[in-house]
Amino acid sequence: MRMIGCDVAYDPVLKDEELIDRADREERIILTRDTHLIRRKKVRDNYFFIRGDSYKNQLFQVIKQFSIDPYRGFLTRCLRCNLPLARIEKQGLKERIFPYVYSTQTTFYTCPGCQRIYWPATHKTRMIQQLEEILSEGEIQDAGKNP
Repeated sequence: MRMIGCDVAYDPVLKDEELIDRADREERIILTRDTHLIRRKKVRDNYFFIRGDSYKNQLFQVIKQFSIDPYRGFLTRCLRCNLPLARIEKQGLKERIFPYVYSTQTTFYTCPGCQRIYWPATHKTRMIQQLEEILSEGEIQDAGKNP
């Protein structure tokens, strides 16, 4: 979801109460497959139940449910720590990136939190292709359901 620009908080070690409190405090929606969690009174109006095991299908469900334009915020957040990326000048990066990348790329972004550096390269093209597959497969599966 971060790949498509969504502000996502994820912490697999949070206990249910901590998760519920955090979602409430940060005004977040809980995405879950936990049927016990959604039965709790504090969660009843603040969750979306994810069906299926495939992450591709799960992503499609969320995109459709919340009417997300997956291309609008594509690759605008750090995939590790979730912060919005900031454009950074190429000079000063020579010692921090591979020589080939430095010589072939012109546009760079950085995460203000973890300082990771991003640039558009072949992986961006592959990620777009994968996103397009997810969207088209989801539409096909959706069309096959009975109304």
